[in-house]
Amino acid sequence: MKRIFFGFNASMVATLLLLTINSCKQEKSENKAEDRPNILWIVSEDNSPYLGCYGDANATTPNLDKLASEGILYTNAFANAPVCAAARSTIISGMYPTTMGTQNMRSKYNIPEFIKFFPEYLKKEGYYTTNNSKTDYNTSIPKGVWDESSTKAHYKNRKEEQPFFAIFNIGVSHESSLHKTKHDSLLRHDPAKVKLPPYHPDTPEIRHDWAQFYDKIEDMDSQVADVLKELDDAGLAENTIVAYYSDHGGILARSKRFVYETGTHVPMIWRFPEKYKHLAPAKPNTQLDRLVSFVDLAPSILSLTDVKVPDYMQGQAFLGNQQAKPREYVHLFSDRMDERFDKVRAVRNKQYRYIKNYMPHRMYGDFLEYQWRAPSSKSWEEVYKLGKCNETQSIFWNKKPTEELYDTTKDPWEVNNLVNNPEYKDVLDKMREETNDWMYSIKDSGFIPEGQLWSINDHQLIYDYVHSDAYDYKKIKQAADVAALQDKNKLKELISFTHDENPVIRYWGTLGCLILGKDAVTGKKDLMKLLKDTSPDVRITAAEALYGLGESSSVLPVLIEALQSKNKRVSLHVMNSLRTMDPDIIKASIPTIKEVIKNMETKTNLSKAGRYLIKMQH
Repeated sequence: MKRIFFGFNASMVATLLLLTINSCKQEKSENKAEDRPNILWIVSEDNSPYLGCYGDANATTPNLDKLASEGILYTNAFANAPVCAAARSTIISGMYPTTMGTQNMRSKYNIPEFIKFFPEYLKKEGYYTTNNSKTDYNTSIPKGVWDESSTKAHYKNRKEEQPFFAIFNIGVSHESSLHKTKHDSLLRHDPAKVKLPPYHPDTPEIRHDWAQFYDKIEDMDSQVADVLKELDDAGLAENTIVAYYSDHGGILARSKRFVYETGTHVPMIWRFPEKYKHLAPAKPNTQLDRLVSFVDLAPSILSLTDVKVPDYMQGQAFLGNQQAKPREYVHLFSDRMDERFDKVRAVRNKQYRYIKNYMPHRMYGDFLEYQWRAPSSKSWEEVYKLGKCNETQSIFWNKKPTEELYDTTKDPWEVNNLVNNPEYKDVLDKMREETNDWMYSIKDSGFIPEGQLWSINDHQLIYDYVHSDAYDYKKIKQAADVAALQDKNKLKELISFTHDENPVIRYWGTLGCLILGKDAVTGKKDLMKLLKDTSPDVRITAAEALYGLGESSSVLPVLIEALQSKNKRVSLHVMNSLRTMDPDIIKASIPTIKEVIKNMETKTNLSKAGRYLIKMQH
């Protein structure tokens, strides 16, 4: 016998209950969508915190100063990489590029499907996502990441009442803004009044570029105001969280591309409207010294919008309900920048910066075509060659130490290296250990020479490779650390590495001999055998090391053959080695170089490197 409830049978009651539950779920979902804030990101390019609100007396930035007074200014915000593509790869994924293989500038290696660009998560939750308009993520862009990504992309194109996440990129402060010199009379900032960093010599070109850069920062500030006004005019400010930051530091020489304060320390301001003040970490007009970095941006946005942060993300939310405890360190890296190879890892806490140079045989001021378009870069090099730079200004034009340590509170321009100061031994040990632990935890792919990375990417994702048993990280890093020591007493150990079955370990053993220079002379016989190694990166490195030991006839055929490789990173490796050699051997390579770069766009790294070598002959 069926039970009857006030004229309804059990089946009808169950149906009514289900409808009620679904209605509640829909109402809860709608309320949840209404409660979620719009988020507007304003991203400028290539500028350190040269803003009035950061205490810079040279700056003219009234609009960002006002935004800071209405919001929260982060005094310890950092780009994990000092160049755009690697920095933006970090932001969009919430992952360190060194774990994905996307750390080398414009490398475009693929990443696993499970690593999503964070706007994809927002889209699934009903957000309208727009990017206006720079991408530059250093990897391929999956379909459907953005609702719009173009110079016309705008939140105004969304459905009525739909929450949005929108990025507006401002490029006026980009490095290229110094490539066309304005006459002094057209500048708004007086070159004579600019306070120069201690590592820059006082030349008219350097003063002019600094003044022109401050003009561009002022222009950027004005464009920020335009974006904010548009938001106000649309009546959306009260429902929108606004964030401003720069994609890395810059732009005069020794900033962009370098893991110093001037390359990685960025301005970052967040403004929360009254409606969402419960999401704000502090009251308006507050400065926070919490350490944050770009790898933290993706999880922080998901946390703010009540989207679960995926477990795979390596960043930590510093905003919203899912925020982690404050960081003690931020981690930094620098690998190939355009046509120039380098490898640097660094860590920063609230006071100190530690740097590990894995290619100390290359000087800081190694020529890079794009950077040398600025008059200030050329001027600095010229006065150094004339012997007019003091000790601090000359460091840039010399080889690097293996390690650097700076007290950024006492030495904000980071010119006093404390590595050899016994008073800082404990700090040095702790920062070194932290760097090693971080690199191990992410399985840093940067130890693989890029010629081999290119080959791996042909058949396997780099992320998958470095997280497999094939990547003997512990032994590889040991070889790299010994190589970077610049210690002639380690030559025997380095030679043992050159006999290893793993080509990456052989590479680091060979590179260690190259770094030692003439102190590796007793290893010459072993290096000669490496000219026939199966790895082109090992062969090229051995050739460069042998050239430094007086061999030229034996190494030239090896370099010429490698120049013609279908693997463009191998060819680029050769050109990096050639630029350290005498004119005669470069001259013998020119016909092959011309053939390699024939019909190649001038903006490609290989073309830039080749044209520089050709120019050296004139």
